[in-house]
Amino acid sequence: MPYVLIQVTDEGVTREQKAELVRGTTDLLQRVLGKDPALTFVVIDEVATDDWGVAGELVSERRKRAPPR
Repeated sequence: MPYVLIQVTDEGVTREQKAELVRGTTDLLQRVLGKDPALTFVVIDEVATDDWGVAGELVSERRKRAPPR
């Protein structure tokens, strides 16, 4: 019974993108490890950029300095 936690920042991930992540992760586990999709759990956790840090600073602060994508 695989349990996969995907954490992303809360910067506009769409419902469709989340569905694709769930499908793709489930398919990968079935194909590579032979896991039953009915017993595969995928959780997507959206984290505020003020609650996520990298290289000693908040992602929200890093985003302010980053050039537009």
